[in-house]
Amino acid sequence: MPHQSHAANKLATRQFERILLIKPSSLGDVIHALPVLDGLRRRYPIAKIDWLIAAPLASILLDHPQIDELIEFDRKRFGKLWRSPAAATDFYRFIRRLRRNQYDLVIDLQGLFRTAFFSWTSGTTTRIGFGDAREGAPTFYTHKLPGGSGDVHAVDRNLQTLDLLGLPTQEAQFPLPITDSARQSVSKLLAPLEPSGTKRVIAFVPGARWATKRWSPQRFADTINGLAGSDNQYGCLLLGGGDEVALCRAIAAQCRHEPLNLAGKTTLPELTALIERAALVVCQDSAAAHLAAALGRPLVCVTGPTNPRRTGPYRRLGDVVRLDLDCSPCYLRRLDQCPHNHRCMAELSVERVLDAIRVALSQPIAASMAQAPAADR
Repeated sequence: MPHQSHAANKLATRQFERILLIKPSSLGDVIHALPVLDGLRRRYPIAKIDWLIAAPLASILLDHPQIDELIEFDRKRFGKLWRSPAAATDFYRFIRRLRRNQYDLVIDLQGLFRTAFFSWTSGTTTRIGFGDAREGAPTFYTHKLPGGSGDVHAVDRNLQTLDLLGLPTQEAQFPLPITDSARQSVSKLLAPLEPSGTKRVIAFVPGARWATKRWSPQRFADTINGLAGSDNQYGCLLLGGGDEVALCRAIAAQCRHEPLNLAGKTTLPELTALIERAALVVCQDSAAAHLAAALGRPLVCVTGPTNPRRTGPYRRLGDVVRLDLDCSPCYLRRLDQCPHNHRCMAELSVERVLDAIRVALSQPIAASMAQAPAADR
């Protein structure tokens, strides 16, 4: 341990010139890594800073003013390398590219075997990662960050990197640029909902990766109906990815006044611009909550089996609606694993969520917290 402390002190005085940040997925985790990017750019203003990201998510960081180069990792294609000579060739070129860039610092915020392997195969002698990372990843790191307790938020856990590099602690920033073209596209998408531009848009994002994180479609529909029945100054919008089209269609079908359903019809930059435009975002523990928090938007986050102090919207605990149960958080992913009939979500009432929505809508409208400027590209 004394050797590690001495090495850490030396890191704080070094001026790195070529840096690779590894955080390929998921979307929410990418957002949680943005404060590290912002800190690196402040600490090393003239360095070349690249980001290794999963190909399907790359568009959200495209043309980011703090990133010099996006290194796209095509996991689906590279997964075929053992049976496809073409995929094996592409993977070899990917590794060659990492080595050719001659990084002098690699930071792995993913903490899996493959990402730690990428840090090692890059050829750099300075590799930072979490000491409690999975799949044997720590064996590849030269400098290990301490693991966090159950209540340490993912953002604060990531920010330990900047402490190690000697950057003074300051408020976390989430630089997330939104282009003028994405905003213009969103205006066209919203035209059926707010033809006069007078309605405030409430974005409902009912999808979540785990079945146990999801509130029922009927309750989302009942919530939308509860809003429509009380005030028509709001226009309700459904958002989701291509795999959530059927879910959003089922919710819309149960609404008295059908919301605008854009599930499967938006790119990641458009999704970001839509959330920026929203007067309120209603979602679960999902990427939408982290996007809304990063953009400073009003938010109601319906939460069940996870710990909001650890993975909820960053420093927005007041926007979380959940039941205080002895069995939660449990982090169970499948409904058939739960011995309590999914109480944490099944017993969370529509009225409780509607109350939270009314409170959120009564507050002054927040300005966007995106720290990077828009660019018409």
